[in-house]
Formats: sequence, structure tokens, C-alpha cells
Amino acid sequence: MSKSGFGQMYRRLSSKLLDLVVTPHVLGEVPTENPSSDTPESSEKQQKVVCYVLQNYSRSNALVVDGETRRLKLTPALDPLVIGEHEEKVAVLFLQHHDETNLLNPSQHAFPPRLIRFIELLDKYPEADIELVPVNILWGRSPDKEDSLFKLLFTDTWATPSTVKQLVNIGLHGRQSFLEFHEPKSLRSLVNHARETYPNLSPATYIINQLNDYLDRQREVVLGPDLSDRRNVMQSLIKSQDVQDGIRKESIRSKISMIEAERRAISYVNEIASDYSHSAVRFAEQALTRLWTQLYDGVEVHNFNTVRELAKDYEIIYTPCHRSHIDYLLLSYVIYKRGMMVPYIAAGDNLNMPFVGQLLRGGGAFFIRRTFRGNALYTTVFKEYLYSILSRNTPLEYFIEGGRSRTGRLLPPKTGMLAMTVHSHLRGRAKPIAFVPTYFGYERLMEGATYVGEMNGKPKESESIFGIIQTLRKIERIFGKVYVNFGEPVFLDDMLKQHGAEHIKIDKNDDAIPQEVSDAVNSSAKAILENINRAAVINPVSLLSLILLATNKHTLDEEICIKQLDTYRDLLTALPYDHRMQVTPLSGKEIIAYGLKLKLIKRVKHVLGDIIAIEDNQAVLLTYFRNNILHAFVLPSLIASMVEHNGKIKKSDLVNVIRTLYPFLKAELFLKWQEDELNEQICSYVDALAQAKLITLDDEEMLYSPAPNSEDHNQLVVLAAPVMQSIERYYMTLALITQRGSGNISAKQVEDLSHLLGQRLSVLYEFNSPEFFDKALFQSFIRVLTQQGYIRTNDEGAIVFDDAFKNVAQYADLVLDDVTLQMLQHITTFTDEELKDALDAMAAQQAKKRLKRKKK
Repeated sequence: MSKSGFGQMYRRLSSKLLDLVVTPHVLGEVPTENPSSDTPESSEKQQKVVCYVLQNYSRSNALVVDGETRRLKLTPALDPLVIGEHEEKVAVLFLQHHDETNLLNPSQHAFPPRLIRFIELLDKYPEADIELVPVNILWGRSPDKEDSLFKLLFTDTWATPSTVKQLVNIGLHGRQSFLEFHEPKSLRSLVNHARETYPNLSPATYIINQLNDYLDRQREVVLGPDLSDRRNVMQSLIKSQDVQDGIRKESIRSKISMIEAERRAISYVNEIASDYSHSAVRFAEQALTRLWTQLYDGVEVHNFNTVRELAKDYEIIYTPCHRSHIDYLLLSYVIYKRGMMVPYIAAGDNLNMPFVGQLLRGGGAFFIRRTFRGNALYTTVFKEYLYSILSRNTPLEYFIEGGRSRTGRLLPPKTGMLAMTVHSHLRGRAKPIAFVPTYFGYERLMEGATYVGEMNGKPKESESIFGIIQTLRKIERIFGKVYVNFGEPVFLDDMLKQHGAEHIKIDKNDDAIPQEVSDAVNSSAKAILENINRAAVINPVSLLSLILLATNKHTLDEEICIKQLDTYRDLLTALPYDHRMQVTPLSGKEIIAYGLKLKLIKRVKHVLGDIIAIEDNQAVLLTYFRNNILHAFVLPSLIASMVEHNGKIKKSDLVNVIRTLYPFLKAELFLKWQEDELNEQICSYVDALAQAKLITLDDEEMLYSPAPNSEDHNQLVVLAAPVMQSIERYYMTLALITQRGSGNISAKQVEDLSHLLGQRLSVLYEFNSPEFFDKALFQSFIRVLTQQGYIRTNDEGAIVFDDAFKNVAQYADLVLDDVTLQMLQHITTFTDEELKDALDAMAAQQAKKRLKRKKK
């Protein structure tokens, strides 16, 4: 038998043996095969061949790559590589070639002979090129821990494995091995660049360095950086110069010994620090796989490739919306299953419960107090811990809203963690930072009933073991699908540059943040929330909620409901809110069937046509899912409401009203358009509604509503409803300020009274929407009134305004009907005595809540 024949037989036998124990998971995109070089046409132009690049010499790794290339119908790795008259035995290049002839210095590595031959061949054959495809192979995914001999022996690490260790890797991690092909690189381009840019350096040296660095970066995306164990992290933190300074200051401030102050610092590190464990992550992965299977009909993930590409060059900070306790488990699970390192998660210390806290620490959670106020040493320790995480380029995750949204709307950002992240980055830049806004969409919520109670005035339930057990009792229920969509990234360096802060350097832990950096933090927070909304998923439940809640009795003829659902889908398809937004592929009929399956709606049989109604006691909860997608419909809803209310309206008047109201809607719903983009967007929506025959546009730019009681008119009425609560809330607050007069009421009093009036309206007029009286919305409205120059605060803290303020309300009769305007005017009229009684009652209620919190 010839030598080559024996080699092929050895390869096939070895591959069969490996197949018994190794099932590699292919990560990322599989490269598309290059055009074959066998055709006469291609050989006349340029002959291209493919060669796979591995870092370390390993027969088993080469066999794994060969098996996968054959399975994926790519150029086989262990077939001969031919260029011109030259033939290489295999199409694999090992960067770390060990020179076995150099016995005096076995650690010395020579240039890979195959690479040298390749470079010479390119000089000999000018029409040829070699596409180098870098490949990473990982056996298991646990990063090193410095003091764990077991992990050093039995897991994939940054060290080159010995023969014994590689055999152990194959045996233990064959089913947990990972393989990733990367974008091909032209060897000819690399050689030309090396010769032009580094004429004194051999091309082989440049190419090896480039490919090694590239593969290291890709490997770090999956494994994460080298990690120290928790004890070593704690020791390095306590010994750091900034923490030692903080300990000295604490000793002086609290009049205690240095030893006692250091004990406090150590206790804070113990309280904060994560205890990442690969075994805990593997356990969680298996447990959560079962949980998702039992709980959900599926987990849909969109735009994850954004993250994979970013992770090569950026420090990734995931900044998702916060809808449920499931969020952080779900995000880590999605990331891990797609072959990347799970992030370290900033968790509120309310979750640091017995047993649960330890499990969360093992999955990468570190704990943070709700407030740092009055504790300088804790602040110093936490900042230093965060700095250590960022210095190692470990991915991070925190919720930009702070707490969970109880209404389904995005909450105003809490910028504390964001500011500390930027502060740490400016102390010592490692990689540039990319924030990854992430949208979670649910079709049912475990916490749904709790949220409804809290929004109706019940005190917030604190987390406890008992509460978790109560939640787990709901496991038997079906919760539909859950959606994860990764949004457009926000780049910190761009934000710093936008505010002239790109060259600012921070030296010490306790240095203050300059105003330019603070402005960049606020802009980043706003951009993150806008990009979360841009990545929204329009699922069947949110669409049903939007439509049925827009009707008086939350009922609709089934045929009309189907048409309305299809109209909304067509509108989003024709004019999508954003290219990252996902829209359910289900038709109107299928959406209704899906809602019936989830028991959120019911069908009422009738001889004249079935009626679709919201299930009993579900209306308030469904406002949550409507609010998830409200921002995507707010502009067409505003156009519909004005056209329907007026019957006909000039396009120019419509634009003027929308431009006046837009800053308030933008702040409330984190809309993406800037004011200079608004005219074009309004015109696009007008054209889309006209095309859908919901409105008519004539040659004189006049907009007309369809004939009353026609099917098109009924559809327009339903589309007009979603924006009305916001408009009514605005005019209620405006009427309240106007009725009291300039200089006679404070912003805080307006917020409190608006909250009380919102509660009253929701009862009297059956709004069935607890967020109608959400204080955060009134605070946002008053803040924008101030920013727009409509009101200001005098030295006594009272709101003052002039005639310009009345311009805000000048279009009220174009938006709201007379009955609504009279009702709002009536309910906001107070005598001084009634005002005092209402505010006193509100103050007493708030004092009672504060007392309860203290007792807890």
C-alpha cells in the first residue's frame, strides 16, 4: 500500500473513532464555499484554494475540522491542496509549528514550513491566491481558575494542551466541543500588506502575529478572558491603591481602627462579588432548557449576529429592558447557547437571598445596593470591582431602567450603573465599549397579577423564597412564546465625541465625572432606550391587545377584528417603525386562534356573526402588552384621531399639531425620530393610511375621514384610540396648571394632583389602564414643558408661565371632542380648600408607605 493510501485509511479510521465521542457544535455563520478553481474559466483569471488555519498542532483538531468541512460540503481539510504543479498533503496550516529537529531547545517554535512554501508559491504563480480560513476549536468552555488543578487539567483554557490533556478533553468534552469558522483572509493581500507596510519584517512573521491575535480575540468571545477565582479577586481589590485610600478615609471618618475599616471593606466585597462557576452555568443551562420547554412554546431570537460581530473588537455591555425576573436568566441562556460567554450581571441586593443568591453568583451575578448614599467606602469598593471587570474585558449586563416595568412601557433611565461604567472606562481604557440594547417580548407574564395589584395601589411585594415558590407553582401554565431581539448598538466613544469628552481621562476611583461626560451618559441612556423600542417584536398578543382595548366594551365582530389585524400588519410591513423590528407572520385569523389558545380572549357565538371579546379580568393585564408596542403606532394613531375627530383637516394643520405634541410623546415613549425628520415621517404615514383607504387625501392637501359607520371609518376609530390616553393626560395637566394660575402651584403638587385625578378618571370613565395615573408619566410631561420653555420655576418653587404657555393648548379642539374637554376642565377645577385637603391626604398616604418600608 502506498504511503498516501495508508494516510487516507488512517484518517478515515481516526475520524470514525472520533465520531463516536465527539459531536462539535458549529458556532456563528458557516463560510460560503469559494467558486471552484477547477473550471477553465476560473483558472484563466485567478486560481483560489482554501486552507484552514489552526493555532496549535493537534491531529485530533485537524480531524474534527476535516469531518465538519465534509459534513458542511466545504473544501475538505485533509484532502490535498494543489497550486500549479505543487501539491500539499492537507489543506491545514498550524500557526504554532513545533520544530522537532531542534532537541536542544524544544520550546523554540520555527516558522510553519507550509506557510513559507505558500508565500513562495504565490511569488511563483501570480494568478494564484490562498484563502486562509481561521478556525477555533474549544473542548468545553470553562475559563481558567488559577487555583483549580482539576479545571486546569479537564477544561479548555488558554494554555496549549498536552497530548494527555487533549485525550482527556476528547473523552470528557467530546459532546461539549465547539468549532467556529471565521471569515476567509486572502494570503496574497496579507503578504502584499506586510511587504508595503513593514518592509523590514518578514511576511511570515507579520502573518503569524496577525492570525494569532485574531484567533485569540475570537476565542475570548467564547471563553471570556482569563479569570481569577473569587478569593484572588477580593485580595487584589482590597490591596488596590484606591481601596486602601478609601479604608484610611473610613477609619478617620468613622473613628475606627484601620483593621476594622478593612474588615468593612472585605465584607462589602463579599457582599458584591460574583463567584462565576462553569459547573453552575452548565447546571443552569440544563435546568433552563427544561424550564423553557415546559413553560414556553418557544424562544425566538433575532439579530444575534450583531453581538457576535461586535464581541470581536468591543467590550460588550448588554442593556436590556426589564419586564420580568425571567429576563436575566433568559438573556444569559440565549448568549450561552449561541457559544459566547455569559455576561456578569448587576443584580439588586434584594435578590441576594439564601440559596438563590449563591446560584445567581455562580451564573455571573454580582450584587448592588439600591442606593450608595452615605457610604463612601461601599461606593469605593463597588467602583473598584466594576473597574476590575471592565479591565478584563468581561461582558456585562444591567437593566437601564433599574427596576421592572409594571406598565409595559419603558421606564425613565436610571443612569447610576451607566455613569460608573463610563467612569471606569475613562480610568483605563481597554477595549472600546458597545452597549447592546435588548428587547424582551412576552405573551404572558408570571408576575402579571402582581403587577396589576401594584398599579392599583397595593404595595410592591419584596422578593423572598416564598414568593419564588409561589411563582414556580405556575409552571404548569402555558405562557406562549418569548422573544429576544438585539437592537442597534450604542457606541460609547461616539457619545463621548458628540459631547466633546473623547479625550477626558479620569485618574482615581473617587474623581468626579466632568459635565461633558455626564451629558454623554444621559445621551447614551436615552439612545439605549430608543434602540430597545426600535427592536420591538409585534407579537400576536400585543396586536390583539392594541385593537380590542381600543373598543368601548373590549369586543369586536370577528370579521372586523380579522380585517383590523391584517390592516395593522400591512401598515407595519409597508412602513416599518425600524428595520430591526419583527412583526408576527400570522394572519388575522391565525392571531385570533392563537389568542383563544392562550385563553386571553374568548369567542361569543351569535347568529349574525361571532364576536371576539377579552376574557374576564384580563383587560387590565392586556394593557401591559399593548404598551410594549404603543410607540410603533403612536404617529399613525395621532393622524387617525385628528382626521376622524374633525372629519376633514388641512394637512398643514395636522403637521403643526403633531409637531407641538411630538416632544411630549417622544419623551414618554422614547420615539426614535428627531424633530427635523418629523415632516417626512408624517407624510409617509398619511400616504400609507390613504393607500389603506382609512383616510382620503385630495389634491389640495386636505385630509378626509371615511363616511360615518362605514367599515373603513370603524377601522379608523379603532386606530385613533391608542394615542388618546396620552393626549387626555397632557390636557388634564395643562388644565390643572392653567386653573391654578401662574405662581400658585409647584411642580410636585401638579404631579401629585395629576396622579390623583388620573386614578379618579380611570374609575369614573373605565379607562382600564393603571398607567394612566403613573407618576413617572406626569413627571416626564412637566420636564418637557420646562425644556420647551413653556413653564419655569420661580424662587419659591412654584410654576410660572405667560401667554406663550397657552399656545400648547391652542389645538385642543382639533384633538379632543367637546365632551372630553368639558370633563377635563370640570375635574381639574379645585377650590383652595379642596386642593389643600387633597394634598394633605396624599402626603399622609406617602408617609404611611414610607413607614411600612422602614419596618421591613
